[in-house]
Order: sequence, then C-alpha cells, then structure tokens
Amino acid sequence: MSNTPPAAQASARYFEITQKFFFDAAHTLKRDLPAEAESSRRIHGHTYHAELTLAGLPDPSLGMVVDLGLVRLAIAELRPQLDHHLLDEVPGLGPATLENLCAFIWRAMDSRLPHLTQVRVWREALGDGCSLRRGTLA
Repeated sequence: MSNTPPAAQASARYFEITQKFFFDAAHTLKRDLPAEAESSRRIHGHTYHAELTLAGLPDPSLGMVVDLGLVRLAIAELRPQLDHHLLDEVPGLGPATLENLCAFIWRAMDSRLPHLTQVRVWREALGDGCSLRRGTLA
C-alpha cells in the first residue's frame, strides 16, 4: 500500500504533518509601487518563518508518515543557505520575493522529502505570506 495521498479520491483520508523553522535575512527589492519603492530598494531585513507540510499514510512498521527527525535534518542543511544572508546573493533564488523563497525551499526539499505537499513562508511582523502547494489549479 502506498503511503502517498490518493489524489483521485476526494473522500480519502490521510495525515498531514508539519515542521516550522525561521531565518533572518536581508534583501532588496525593485518595486513600482511609489509608496514602498524607495524603502524596498535599500537593504533591509526580515525574520522569515517557513513551514513544510508532508502528507500520506503512516508506514505501518513506524506508525509515522515520515520521521520528523529526518525533516529537521533536511531543514538543518537548508537553513544556513538563507539565515543571516543577503538573499539577493543566494544562488538560484532570484528576486527575494515570498514566491521565490517558497520555490527555492521546495526545490531544496522535494527530493529529500517525497511526501512534501506544501511550503509556506511568511513574515509575521508584516502579516504577509505565501504558500506553494503540490497539485493543479482549478
């Protein structure tokens, strides 16, 4: 029996587990919005929060979808690439938008965590965030 969630069955039940982490980083951003363009172009920083969601059925022998210790190990390898860095200089990130951070984290985690179904990144102090989910748009 596969432990990935069956996409074709709307009534199928499966588990979702999450692991959160944070990192502090600086960036610049070119924007057209006059009210925020000037401050966005200067180097400034944020505390970013991120959450990984993994879904599936528990492995019968372990009782877990995936061992969260493995998720924490994967995060421990990713986090130093972002924490206390100028995001403009992180290879493969592109402009340091919430969307690009979600995509960057997804690419880093997808091969290590095959049950990954969502990456969420947000800035608590500003109240904004972004989610990237596995699936198709309706």
